[in-house]
Amino acid sequence: MLEHLFPQLKRWADNFVQEHGYTALFILSFTESIVQPIPPYPFIAGAPLFRLSPYVAGLVAFVGNLLGALVAYWLARWLGEAPVRKLLGEKLYLKGEGLFNRYGFWAVLLGEPYKLVCWLAGLFHMPLLSFLVASVVARALRIGLFVFFGDLLGKFFG
Repeated sequence: MLEHLFPQLKRWADNFVQEHGYTALFILSFTESIVQPIPPYPFIAGAPLFRLSPYVAGLVAFVGNLLGALVAYWLARWLGEAPVRKLLGEKLYLKGEGLFNRYGFWAVLLGEPYKLVCWLAGLFHMPLLSFLVASVVARALRIGLFVFFGDLLGKFFG
């Protein structure tokens, strides 16, 4: 089911960014940190193909990712263990619990998928400042890499 849905969702995201530019990229980045599966990275690297600046696209995605991360973090804290455990499933929940108990800050810094990391950080009451610092560093590095590739693409096709 999901395999069939993903190409359609990807096509929709491509059209969304083509039509709405940075606003669409912000919405995709924001929601990607919470629940949806389409990451902003291809749109940052491909920004010149959408007639967007990779630098502005990277900044918009960065802000959207961080704001969405805060929503996921606080939703997990507010909802509590039972609903989040049900949402994630027992196996993923236990794996995440072990990961956060063992690595904490490093789990956010290096962990993927980011939306899962955000939910687990809130669920396991990671200190907000630690979560934010790890998120800022992780997202800046990852998004920065795609901005670099977007800049190269822009120079190549520009």
